[in-house]
Amino acid sequence: MSDTFHTLDAPSEGIYKEKMSKFLAFAIPVVSAKEAKEHIAAYQKKYFDARHVCWAYMIGAARTEFQSNDNGEPSGTAGKPILGQINSFGLTNLLIVVVRYFGGIKLGTSGLIVAYREAAREAIAAGHIIECHEMAQIPFTFPYMSMNQVMRLAKDPEVRIVSQQFDNTCSITLEVRADSAGLLRSRLADIEGVSVLD
Repeated sequence: MSDTFHTLDAPSEGIYKEKMSKFLAFAIPVVSAKEAKEHIAAYQKKYFDARHVCWAYMIGAARTEFQSNDNGEPSGTAGKPILGQINSFGLTNLLIVVVRYFGGIKLGTSGLIVAYREAAREAIAAGHIIECHEMAQIPFTFPYMSMNQVMRLAKDPEVRIVSQQFDNTCSITLEVRADSAGLLRSRLADIEGVSVLD
């Protein structure tokens, strides 16, 4: 399984109009379901006067964590088409919220599916797709005498120091691409006195 995935580099917006109904779409990069749900709650509060606030999100490089919601629209006419656009662009770590202002004319099931799909597509198309890598953080402790060996590993261009504390017992958290985490763990384990924390 690859640790590479695609998402948007920043929030973007789209709009779709059909028979006087307005669909405002917002695409927001997120890193967790918790973050996605916080954004959803904020949009529901902001657009409290809208008829429907529908949404879908996809999380993780494996693209196995996802959820969608029709928010009162007929089942499968809103959340699924929004999620379908995230899928067809091959994106993840992304939330799309579509706010509907009803214009007085019913769109029917197929009309709703098209409207939510197109609104979501507009929001994605307005954004900039980037390639990212799933990262893993490895916290560990080590004795001061092992400092040189540890810092040699930490200076690898593929490795980033997230936090460090030097005392009698030193602790560092390193970040590396998820694909390389196993190798870094084993290299750390070869250094005397290193204790990898999980």
